[in-house]
Amino acid sequence: MKFFSDNAAPTHPKVMQAMIDADRADTAYDGDALSQKLDSAFSDVFETEVSALWVPTGTAANCLALAALCPAHGGIICHEMAHIEQDEAGAPGFYTGGAKLMLLPGEGAKVDAATARNHLAGIRDDVHQVQAAAVSITNATEYGLTYTPREITELSAICKERGMGLHMDGARFANAVASSGMSPADLTWKVGVDVLSFGFVKNGGMSSEALVFFDRDLAAETHYRRKRAGHLLSKGRYMAAQLLAMLKDDLWLDNARAANAGAQLIAEAAGDRLVYPVQANEVFLRMTADEAGALRAQGFDFYDWAPADDGHGQVRLVTSWNQDADAVAPLANAIGAL
Repeated sequence: MKFFSDNAAPTHPKVMQAMIDADRADTAYDGDALSQKLDSAFSDVFETEVSALWVPTGTAANCLALAALCPAHGGIICHEMAHIEQDEAGAPGFYTGGAKLMLLPGEGAKVDAATARNHLAGIRDDVHQVQAAAVSITNATEYGLTYTPREITELSAICKERGMGLHMDGARFANAVASSGMSPADLTWKVGVDVLSFGFVKNGGMSSEALVFFDRDLAAETHYRRKRAGHLLSKGRYMAAQLLAMLKDDLWLDNARAANAGAQLIAEAAGDRLVYPVQANEVFLRMTADEAGALRAQGFDFYDWAPADDGHGQVRLVTSWNQDADAVAPLANAIGAL
């Protein structure tokens, strides 16, 4: 009955077991045997040599990545609805020491290459204006849409031309991979992404996210930044254990496929209520306040997303890894009956 957020989903039993198995003496911080396996494990997933760090939150992952790409006097191009703008309480500026977010419009919360070029063309090359140093995109986006390799390539081409970095907020990267049918490599380093915030908590993890550096030189300073930010946990083996458990036998991908399948069932029932195509595990629907109230009266929990327009507002429904067809069917039936 809970479709408010995949953050609220339970931890996968295999992740819990991995933390129990890690409950033994080892060295502290990130010197333990499990943390030392992360580079190799993530390199296997992405089919190239990467540097991987655990961090406890998505906000820390995003902002440590941006701090590696952007100086304090620089700018970060992102969508106006990006999580780093709407939901991180100014953390990008805090972690970077003052960098500016340069907000762009775009359908479905996507940063479009043409719009980015137009914005950059309007920035004078002098000390009186903030110079863009990075682009940050979210995949899947805040409206549940996925970027194609071509779209990412077009943005990375702009970054290469101007010496900028490309960051991907992958809070729901697993859902994007599952939906697209592409490999993790096809959606990241092969199309020019420098650093990925790889989300696990929304997908069955407990308290560990991954920072994956395809430009490995960026990782060295980030070790220091992570410590200075207070995110180097003393018992890091429990963080690493979660990530390794999720990577083992592609549990992360199986979980994302399950969540995506649940979202598709809701989409099929919603018909013309859909605001955006469902390409991950988020569903946005047009709905009146009375209709939303009727669903809540039946016990369904979800998020009011946008104010009413001609009597119809928008709601957001998010499915989780543990919600199979039987769990989603009552909501789908209730929406179909409105």
